[in-house]
Amino acid sequence: MPKPAVALLSGGLDSYTAAAMIAAEGFSIYALTIRYGQRHVREVEASRQVASALGVRQHLKLDLDLRSFGGSSLTSELPVPFDRDLDARDIPSTYVPARNTIFLSLALGWAEVLGAADIVIGVNALDYSGYPDCRPEFVSAFETLAARATKAGVEGVRFRVHTPLIAMSKADIIRTGHELGLDYSLTHSCYAPLPDGKPCGRCDSCVLRARGFEEARLIDPLTASH
Repeated sequence: MPKPAVALLSGGLDSYTAAAMIAAEGFSIYALTIRYGQRHVREVEASRQVASALGVRQHLKLDLDLRSFGGSSLTSELPVPFDRDLDARDIPSTYVPARNTIFLSLALGWAEVLGAADIVIGVNALDYSGYPDCRPEFVSAFETLAARATKAGVEGVRFRVHTPLIAMSKADIIRTGHELGLDYSLTHSCYAPLPDGKPCGRCDSCVLRARGFEEARLIDPLTASH
């Protein structure tokens, strides 16, 4: 019987690919999507399509409104930065305070209930916006926390946070997804979609996606259809 794994699924290209890669290893995927008050709520709709395409065992959608805290241009009225220098060392306003710590904690809770020792997250430390909670040292620290903070961990379960994309370029991620037969027209990446839902083409996420498809020498089905 396939081992269960809880995959954080945003509806974006990265989480879709990461979950598909772990599914290809033989895991049974339980998808967790968080509606956290993000302005790009279109990605939650995309997560439903992605979960269906992946054939997940269960897709759980949780409401956790981080707009109560604010502190990010994704959860407040702060403007999403456009045309940013992606080589800049500053952490952009699209960083949501402690988001991946919160999300992984929720995934850990569900994993413990399911009897799963494996969690999947599509973080990337190469082609990304500089978020501190996308780095290998963060993931390692969370695994240490999981071993100490849960009943299962104390009883000897070794939780593993799978980060199959963490050292991959965006182009390599897209090539891998292409080889797995993933339909990227189902995904949504834009932080500040236009009123009709089309991607803005100028936020960090749009720029990284466009550059990835260009370097992979593949056509993005989202831009091709627009």
